[in-house]
Amino acid sequence: MYPWYAMGHLTSFLHLSNKLADRGHTISFIHPTNTLSKLEKFNLYPQLINFISIKVPHVEGLPLGAETTSDIPIFKQNLLWQALDLTQQKIESLIQELKPHFILYDFAYWVPLVARKYGVKSIHYCSITPSSVGYLMRGEKPIPEDKMMEPPFGFPPNSSIKLHKYEARLIAALHSIGKESSGSGSGSGSVSFTRRLLLAFQDGDVIAFKTTKEIEGPYCEFVENKFKKPVVLAGPILPEPIDTSNLEENLSKWLEKFQEKTVIFCAFGSECKLKKEQFQELVLGLELTGLPFFAALKPPFEAETIEDALPKGFKERIEGKGIVHSGWAEQQLILSHPSVGCFVTHCGGNSLSEAMITECQLVLVPNFGDQFVNARLFGGDLRVGVEVERDEENGLFTKEGVCKAIKMVMNGDSEEGREIRANRAKWREFLLSKGLEDSYIDAFVQKLQTLL
Repeated sequence: MYPWYAMGHLTSFLHLSNKLADRGHTISFIHPTNTLSKLEKFNLYPQLINFISIKVPHVEGLPLGAETTSDIPIFKQNLLWQALDLTQQKIESLIQELKPHFILYDFAYWVPLVARKYGVKSIHYCSITPSSVGYLMRGEKPIPEDKMMEPPFGFPPNSSIKLHKYEARLIAALHSIGKESSGSGSGSGSVSFTRRLLLAFQDGDVIAFKTTKEIEGPYCEFVENKFKKPVVLAGPILPEPIDTSNLEENLSKWLEKFQEKTVIFCAFGSECKLKKEQFQELVLGLELTGLPFFAALKPPFEAETIEDALPKGFKERIEGKGIVHSGWAEQQLILSHPSVGCFVTHCGGNSLSEAMITECQLVLVPNFGDQFVNARLFGGDLRVGVEVERDEENGLFTKEGVCKAIKMVMNGDSEEGREIRANRAKWREFLLSKGLEDSYIDAFVQKLQTLL
């Protein structure tokens, strides 16, 4: 397993590792050195999953000690890609030493070329959804904003997925990061984001996703036809059941003060930072609901700390009823707590996976990249959550919009609210249905074995 240096990717690969280890397979899991403490607790089979720490090479411009995307701003991601590419020789020596049957990768687009030299099969295990890949991957040439707002040719006709104007603009900016410079090829640091992803999809033996055909079947077929590669589904890869008594004591005591399913939990992942004005609209929107809330957010761009960013008088008004927290939040434990009834999320893939097996209602506030597509998939196709309304041109939301979306799913007193709550319950029941996950993992293993 060689995932990209982002916690969402690392944990996603580790969850799959656990499912494979449960069936007796041996896994070598390669990760940046300092991520070990965050990953170890999720390793359920230490006798079969062996962590191999790798020193992230230093690249000029990359902050000293930076190892993951949460250590750097988005505009410096290309430097971390260069560091990843400089590990090619190390990965090749590990392949020679370990002699695996398969290597699973995502952003290290050069892995298939290296693996093929030693007769090892390469699996592009994609941490984003087939719908996101199908919609966003349009080739190497820049796509005009108006074209990116509409689905590509041949996209599933019944899809709800389209981009707003401001979202298409952000996607275009993302595709321009790390544009080709002089020279090309692995290890040179000259491969753009778009080309990197295209090569990763095109060169592996198989493309694999964490999803089910019931949720994304038409999108999987679209991706299979697009890249002319077999697409294999690993199923939902549900987080293992957890003991909520492990929740940090102070937070647990605070949550226990409130009635069942009344607390709003808001979390935007380890990387998302809002502008100060939007940060304030978000927390004011939580306050406006009149419900208790716990928000785990990074300080906004214009503030050093959460304290600096809060609106005037806000802290005093929410005393005892609301918490805005800037540190690490035990998301899965919080989502599973009986007092928590609503999850306001940035629509990261792992966050949605964790939420879907709880009884929390979903409020969707996508911020970047594939999160926009995830929001349309869950809010539009599946109708299991509601998106906060935003300005079409600039993407700004208001405190009133945040409050309205939360109340719609929490109260369920409108026709739309009732429909969303009913769909939410239906899909949760499907994902937790007996034998579903096992059947997908067993089929996943069988399909990979046919490659040997």
